[in-house]
Amino acid sequence: MLGFPKAQSGMVIGLLGGSFDPAHDGHVHITREAIKRLGLDRVWWLVSPGNPLKARGPAPMALRLARAREVMQDPGVVVTDLEARLGTRATVDTIRRLHAIYPGVRFVWIMGADNLVQFHRWSRWRDILAMVPVAVMARPGAGLAARLSVTARAFRGHEVARPEGLGERRAPAWCFVNLPLNSASSSAIRAQGKWRR
Repeated sequence: MLGFPKAQSGMVIGLLGGSFDPAHDGHVHITREAIKRLGLDRVWWLVSPGNPLKARGPAPMALRLARAREVMQDPGVVVTDLEARLGTRATVDTIRRLHAIYPGVRFVWIMGADNLVQFHRWSRWRDILAMVPVAVMARPGAGLAARLSVTARAFRGHEVARPEGLGERRAPAWCFVNLPLNSASSSAIRAQGKWRR
């Protein structure tokens, strides 16, 4: 499909979604660690039109895409506005559409541990875990809260100890991935006035 990333059946592709308002070194760090530790063929950054859990809308999509492409320069990573193209707002709907468009491609949802803490507030969050394996990447100050989260407790029996081959596992499966921590955060960058909007 025109404007959609290319993928072949049998590939394992990580999906890192978010508003990327703005994209920063922390996103780059967890992406590179995910590729290395999970053995992914590619990672797609899904720059979302907006986050239903945030009251304030993000910077314009074109600005966020340009910044993301500026900070993430890696041939194995595609920065995309797929959700805007698909017309989806909820992650569960995006994943469902990607499965239909890319038969035979295995997707892994990548998120920071800070997102796991409130993952149970996402639309049909249990369905997301039923559709794709999830890699939870360590983030500063979020490890304990993530491990005690509603989602972690609800899916305790589906946690795997090692991230290698997570994309080959049948969902539900999730893994907490320990890695060197990077403290960069979009909200801190915005608070410091270092992000033009």
